[in-house]
Amino acid sequence: MIKDFCANLPWKARIINLREFPFSGGCLGCFGCAVTGKCVYKDGFDSYLREKIQSADAIVYAFTITDHYTQSSFKCYDDRQFCNGHRTVTHGTPIAYIISGDYRYESNLRTIIEARSEVGGNYLCGVATDEENTKSQLEKLAANLTFAINKKLRRPANFYGIGGMKIFRDLIYIMQGIMKADHKFYKQHGIYDFPQKQKARIIQMKLVGSIISVPSVQKKMKGQMSDYIIEPYRKAVLEANNPKFHKSDN
Repeated sequence: MIKDFCANLPWKARIINLREFPFSGGCLGCFGCAVTGKCVYKDGFDSYLREKIQSADAIVYAFTITDHYTQSSFKCYDDRQFCNGHRTVTHGTPIAYIISGDYRYESNLRTIIEARSEVGGNYLCGVATDEENTKSQLEKLAANLTFAINKKLRRPANFYGIGGMKIFRDLIYIMQGIMKADHKFYKQHGIYDFPQKQKARIIQMKLVGSIISVPSVQKKMKGQMSDYIIEPYRKAVLEANNPKFHKSDN
């Protein structure tokens, strides 16, 4: 499918196999990149992402549906993109998908693809699958992508695009003390069109941000952020797994 798609493009496409990248591991949720803009891993993925992928005229993702999503290497790539935080660095870049599998039955996956394109400000050129008329779908997708690049297509954001950015806008404004790279990006791009007035929370987040900016604190916190994030849910999970909280069949 990838070869057939590329054969229909008027330009030579650069193909990147994510399985070949030497990932040191998945995203730790450590928030180190929120402060510095750099991933704590030393495998060079953040530079690889920005220089080899996000610099392209368009991005086409190709994968086989596995367990209602994608394979592990693509999931790792997806999660590690958090080194960009909530910054829409590929805004305006056309996006397309080539998918093998029963895509028509995967409503959650379809929602993810549409929503990510909308929130990222990307023009979604379409999805080609191998469910039926594969050759025709690939030809149409290549034509749509070519047209989008040549005409620099944009479309008004839908509910996902507007709603998603409002959520991120309010989140980053409140947590600007921690998510410094995001805050700087949002200010530069005029995304703060209606900032919140939670001054006490903002001051609190700035205090936390100044503390975790210290290298020794970052080192101590490495790998612990996930524990902080899930702490509010521990009691509920433990109770749900405790037999005494379950009704007996008798």
